[in-house]
Amino acid sequence: MYEREVNRKNVTEADIVVCLPSYKEADNIAFPAKVASEGLAKYFPDKKSVIVNADNASPDGTEDVFLATETEIPKIFITTPPDTPGKGWNFENTFRKAHTLGAKAIVCVDADLLSITPEWIYYMAGPVLDGMDYLTPLYSRHKYDGTITNNICYPLVYGILCRNTRQPIGGDFSLSGRLADHITTQTWHRTTHEYGVDIFMTMNAILGGFKTGEVGLGAKIHKPSAPKLGPMFIQVVGTAFLTIANSFRTWKDLTAIQNQPLFGLRTLDPAQDLDVDRAKICANAKEGFEGAAGELKDILTPKVMKRLEKTFGAKDGPVIDTDFWVDVLFDMIAAFPAHEDKAQLVEAMRGLWFGRVFSFMNDTWELTSAECEEPIRAQGTRVFERRQELVKRLEKVFS
Repeated sequence: MYEREVNRKNVTEADIVVCLPSYKEADNIAFPAKVASEGLAKYFPDKKSVIVNADNASPDGTEDVFLATETEIPKIFITTPPDTPGKGWNFENTFRKAHTLGAKAIVCVDADLLSITPEWIYYMAGPVLDGMDYLTPLYSRHKYDGTITNNICYPLVYGILCRNTRQPIGGDFSLSGRLADHITTQTWHRTTHEYGVDIFMTMNAILGGFKTGEVGLGAKIHKPSAPKLGPMFIQVVGTAFLTIANSFRTWKDLTAIQNQPLFGLRTLDPAQDLDVDRAKICANAKEGFEGAAGELKDILTPKVMKRLEKTFGAKDGPVIDTDFWVDVLFDMIAAFPAHEDKAQLVEAMRGLWFGRVFSFMNDTWELTSAECEEPIRAQGTRVFERRQELVKRLEKVFS
């Protein structure tokens, strides 16, 4: 759904579309637009290309900055109506526009990126033009950046959908025109049209049997995501749980982890630095648990709830190890299909997530970001090893 389009060069065909989804990115969007143009002109001079800024009616002049940015590659601006926010709307609008242009490859990069290089466009678009359908990013990140990815999305994609996809919601993707068409035909929910769109795309690429891979992109440097974590948590986790529940018959019989081809960089840059307030994470965990305790008693099994009450009452803060965290995830997913207020269920989980993050920080505080990869991956491994427990529980739900 978009209200308005500005297509000054009257572009009607494109082999490659670069999408910059945005909301209030006037201060940032010129840089990725320029770099994307450089990459397209340098590495794909024989292809018809266009840069699309898919916006949410930003009030800060994002449109004017984007259109005024000098680029060799033509640009198109499209926007949702006012008061229609959501990254998912921006992607859906781009995919539909790409379809009308006949695009073979679509590259989606965040509009606030500071680390994008012309080579990113080559790394992301090239393999898709050669037959891949979907590439997720692989970049070095601070060990405590991407806490939704590390503790929820990655373990679920690895252990339940059996695909070794390290950054399933990294924000920067490339996909084929045929996958974009497939995604637009799936059932989109409210959270899908918001921040839930990244995990929705990744899960549907896997569940749809498309050719997936990863692309090394160095380090991701962008604006801190902390201010968005409140709504992002509800939208991402809600979309993930809903997709897992709705596709149960598709994934339940999977038995082996599928690794993926890696394109782009093999050696990644040092991770972006990040200030972490462990005490605040602990406070958020306790506050969230106390506020949702009544709701959680109706969601979780008595054994899990009793253990949570004990650990959240501890003076030094909660301790939620990997196996206990898998218990929590499975309880939540098993309760999700029948729960009347799914957003409320996910909201009730927020304090538990903070508790897991706090516990993980305590366990890994002295490790480097690179060393933290092993315990992060161990979460996915444990979900996979125990996945039959969840299958049996969902069989009863859907019987």
